[in-house]
Amino acid sequence: MENQEMNDIKNILKKGQWRTIIVVVLILFLLFAFKPWVQVGAGERGVVQNFGAVQDVVLNEGIHFKIPVVQTVEMMDVRIQKEVTDAAASSSDLQDVALSVALNFHIIPSNANLVYQTIGVEFKERIIDPAIQEVMKAVSARYTAEELITKRPAVSSEIQTALTQRLLESHISVDAFSIISFSFSQTFTDAIEAKQTAEQNALKAKRDLDRIKVEAQQTIAAATAEAEALRLQKMNISPDLIELRKIEANLKAIEKWNGILPGVTGAGAIPFIGVGGATNQ
Repeated sequence: MENQEMNDIKNILKKGQWRTIIVVVLILFLLFAFKPWVQVGAGERGVVQNFGAVQDVVLNEGIHFKIPVVQTVEMMDVRIQKEVTDAAASSSDLQDVALSVALNFHIIPSNANLVYQTIGVEFKERIIDPAIQEVMKAVSARYTAEELITKRPAVSSEIQTALTQRLLESHISVDAFSIISFSFSQTFTDAIEAKQTAEQNALKAKRDLDRIKVEAQQTIAAATAEAEALRLQKMNISPDLIELRKIEANLKAIEKWNGILPGVTGAGAIPFIGVGGATNQ
């Protein structure tokens, strides 16, 4: 009798354990089947939908609970993204211009639900690219082809300002903008090169002309100085100066004479200069 009771108790305990195991397994199955939580990764925001209707709540990074079946969560990337776009435009002087630009942007995190609701996940194709194309055409049309090159920073700044205002309406923020390259028709490129060559040649000719003018002025100045010196010398010539120059010449001749009289005597044979003048003294 006692053995029977013990067996009954054991059977009851075994049945209770199996029931507990079954309940736990069922709960785990329901958890994994309906997954009442969601994990929002780094640089993402979760857009909550109740039966497909976008809610005002935007989930930040981390783990969040949701109502199974009722709620779904769509992930939106709010990190900085880069878009490189090529566009064909025309300058104000009707030159064809091909531009390649790079735009850095991100979705405003607090408005990720509005972006998803009004644009969707394909916002690059629907908003970014068309905005870049339109703004680049509008800005390029206000500059000549030459100004697009010489005023590149101003052109880039104007395009960035216009894109910032335009994309902000779609809850997208512009972080940076840069023009990668400009390219023009071969005819215009050749004309620019010819103009630069002509400007360089004109500058060289101007420098040569300035050098010639300076050299001419230096020559004139030197000639003027020499003429002035001769004029002053002429003004200073006097009979006393002439006599002094004669004496200096005689002294130099005496210094050079070796003291030997020439072998032939006669008039003019003695190599004394100005001796008559000395005798007169």
